[in-house]
Amino acid sequence: MLKKLLETETDMATLILRLGLGLMIFPHGAQKLLGWFGGYGFGGTMQYFTDTMGIPYIFALAAILAEFFGGLALLAGIGTRIAALLVGVTLGVAAGMSHLSNGFFMNWSGTQQGEGLEFFVLALAMSAALMFRGAGSFGLDGLLARRLD
Repeated sequence: MLKKLLETETDMATLILRLGLGLMIFPHGAQKLLGWFGGYGFGGTMQYFTDTMGIPYIFALAAILAEFFGGLALLAGIGTRIAALLVGVTLGVAAGMSHLSNGFFMNWSGTQQGEGLEFFVLALAMSAALMFRGAGSFGLDGLLARRLD
């Protein structure tokens, strides 16, 4: 079972998807967990999620950890399928809770109330592809899978 979860082809396209998703989500997690990149850190983010948005503590914690550690896992290519699932679920919930009401398009011109769903469509497609394909080239998953032979 573990070997099946870790197996991946040495595929450059999948590597590009993995690194793209990891590079996108990790800074968001670092904002929320550590306060990097202008974020509010763990305390501020948890307060916003629980008090302002009404998200239960355990789900707010899960979102923060999924973004931060999921991003790191994607960048390293370890636990790629699980990390992609967790990141995908987190982004799907965010899209539904905060962006669905803003329509499809991003707010490039600043004329709508918030960002739409188009970014989330791309990120969810990347997550789904990684759940099916695994880490691709240069990921630790493939190395670990070969060691299990």
